[in-house]
Amino acid sequence: MRHGKKFNHLGRTAAHRKAMLANMGCSLIEHKRINTTVAKAKALKQFIEPLITKAKVENNQTTEKGTHNRRIVFSNLRNKYAVTELFSTVAEKVGDRPGGYTRIIKLGNRLGDNADMAMIELVDFNELYNAGQPEKKKSTRRSRRGAKKAAEVAAPVVEAKADDSEE
Repeated sequence: MRHGKKFNHLGRTAAHRKAMLANMGCSLIEHKRINTTVAKAKALKQFIEPLITKAKVENNQTTEKGTHNRRIVFSNLRNKYAVTELFSTVAEKVGDRPGGYTRIIKLGNRLGDNADMAMIELVDFNELYNAGQPEKKKSTRRSRRGAKKAAEVAAPVVEAKADDSEE
């Protein structure tokens, strides 16, 4: 029975599951997106988001708290290059986001065993989605009075050129 067990065991032992999630987390931080099954993507989302929060908080805290967060993240990821990338590049990019650092996009079924596949990615590193949403939109509303003034200013310039050509 699995009473009160809230996370997906993924059909693996605890050590295998922890190692697999650590490797997938390092790959996600390094490549910014990975393809995997939906179940593993959901488990990875629960695994990686608290670590990103710790990396983000580290930039705003004193050195004792920052060192402690870095050690906690390293004990989970077990890769110093991924930890460095997480605390530098990723933490700067997600600094103002209040959560929801990853996105899961379902891709369909795998050919071999018909497993549900998904792509999990870091939200702030996708240029395609972020390009469609500009930071601030400019207002294009103009009054009629301003349009008339612009037309009046342009009209004498044209007439002046016409007068020069006749002489």
